[in-house]
Amino acid sequence: MNRDFYSKLVFELSQPGRKGYKIPDNHLPEVKLPENLRRTSKLELPEVDEPSVVRHYNNMSTNNFGVDSGFYPLGSCTMKYNPKINEEVAAHQAFTSLHPATPDKAVQGALELYYTLQCALSEIGGMAEFTLNPYAGAHGELTGLLVIKAYHNSRGDVKRTKVIVPDSAHGTNPASAAVAGYEIIEVKSRPDGTVDVEDLKPLLDDTVAAVMMTNPNTLGIFEKNIPEIASLVHAAGALLYYDGANLNPMLGMARPGDMGFDVMHINLHKTFSTPHGGGGPGAGPVGVRAGLQQFLPNPRVVKNSDGSFSVVTDEKSLGSISAHLGNFAVEARALTYILSLGKQGLKEAGKLATLNANYVKESLKDVYCLPIEGVCKHEFVFDGLADKSTGVTTLNVAKRLLDHGYHAPTIYFPLLFHESLMIEPTETESLQTLDEFIAVMRDIAREAKETPDVVKNAPLNTPISHPDDTEAALHPIVNYTELTEL
Repeated sequence: MNRDFYSKLVFELSQPGRKGYKIPDNHLPEVKLPENLRRTSKLELPEVDEPSVVRHYNNMSTNNFGVDSGFYPLGSCTMKYNPKINEEVAAHQAFTSLHPATPDKAVQGALELYYTLQCALSEIGGMAEFTLNPYAGAHGELTGLLVIKAYHNSRGDVKRTKVIVPDSAHGTNPASAAVAGYEIIEVKSRPDGTVDVEDLKPLLDDTVAAVMMTNPNTLGIFEKNIPEIASLVHAAGALLYYDGANLNPMLGMARPGDMGFDVMHINLHKTFSTPHGGGGPGAGPVGVRAGLQQFLPNPRVVKNSDGSFSVVTDEKSLGSISAHLGNFAVEARALTYILSLGKQGLKEAGKLATLNANYVKESLKDVYCLPIEGVCKHEFVFDGLADKSTGVTTLNVAKRLLDHGYHAPTIYFPLLFHESLMIEPTETESLQTLDEFIAVMRDIAREAKETPDVVKNAPLNTPISHPDDTEAALHPIVNYTELTEL
C-alpha cells in the first residue's frame, strides 16, 4: 500500500529489531508459566523506536476532531468548551490518588465535594436530593425509572407497566424504559413540535408508571403545557420524568422541579462542560422530589450533625447501580464549572445558549428549510436545504462542512423530518465564530445550486475523502490483517 507517514498504522511503521524501550535488569528468579497458559503463536506486536511512536500518536491526534479543535455544533449533545481549570482541579493529586474503599474519615474533602455538588444540582433542578452514582445520561435514565418502579412497588401498585414517551424523544428514552421492564407507549407531537395534550389524555390510566419528557424538547421548542401535563399525569397516579439532555438553556431560568417533574437526570458532560463524545467520559446524576429520596441508589453521601460527611446505605433504596459513587473526576469538573460561574453566570450561560441558537437559525432560514417557525431555545432543526431541486441532501451538506473545518451538526434526527439538520451552537461560541459558520453554511447552499457535484462529492480534503458509508457499516475493517489484504 502506498500510504504516507502521517496516515500509516503503527504496524506499518514497524521494522524487525527496532526497540523503543529497555526493561530494567532485576535479580528475581525466572518463573516458567504452565504449558496450558503459554501462547501457541507469536505475539504480533509492532517493533518501533520511541520517535516513531511519539510522531505516530501525535499525527493520529491531528486527525481527530474535538471541541478544542474547532466549532462543534452537534445538536442534542451540547458540545460546549471545557474550561481548563476544570481539568486542573480534576487532575489534582489529592483527588487522583484516592481509592474508593478509603475510610470516610480519611476522605472528608472528596465527600464534601460530592455533597456540595448534590446540593448545587438540587438547587438548579428544583429537586430534594440527587445521587451522583450513574455513569452516563442513559444510565441516569435507567436509574430514574428504577426509582419510579421502586416507588410504585412500595405502594403495592404493581400493575403500572407502561411508560409514555413522545415521538420526538431521544432514542435512549424508550430504550431505558424497555431495559427497566416497561412497555413503551408513544404520544404524538403537534405541528409546532410540542406534545399533543389531547393525544396524551386517553393514554393515561392506572397502568402507566411514568411519562418521560424533555424540555426544551428535541426540536429546541419549550413545552409550554408542562403544568397541564403534570396535572394530568399526577391525577392518573403516574410520575413525570425529566430527561435533562436539554437542560443547558434552562440554567437559572426555570427548574424542572418547579414545573411538576418528579424525577430527572442531568448530563454533567453536557450541561456542566466535561469533554463529551467518542464514548465518554460521562455522568448522569438523578434527582428526585421530596418523598422519593429513600428510593435513590446506594450508597449515598450525607452530612452529619457535626459537619462531617459519611457514606451511608438505605434498606428502602432500589439497590446499587454502580461500583461506588460514580465518575469522581467528571463530578469534580462539574462542581468547578458551577462554582466558577456562580448563580448569575449559569443564568447568563442559559441566555447565551438561546441567543446563539436563534441568531444562527434566523441567519440561515432563507436558504435552509425551517419547518417550525418561532423562538427556539438552545437548538433548532432544519429540514435540509430550502431548494431541494438539485438533489443535494443533508448528508452532503454535513460532509461539505468537514472541508471547512467544522464538525457536522446532528443529521437525520429527530425523525419528524426527512432531512433533519440539528444545530446547537452552545453559549461558549463567539459572534465571530457564529458568523463564520453562517457564511460557510450559506456558501454550501450556493454551491448546492451552482455546482451541486462539489457538495455531493464532499468531503474533498479530509484524510478519508468519500467512503461508502453503508459498506463501512456493514463490513468494517477492524484489524491490521484485514487492511493488508485490501
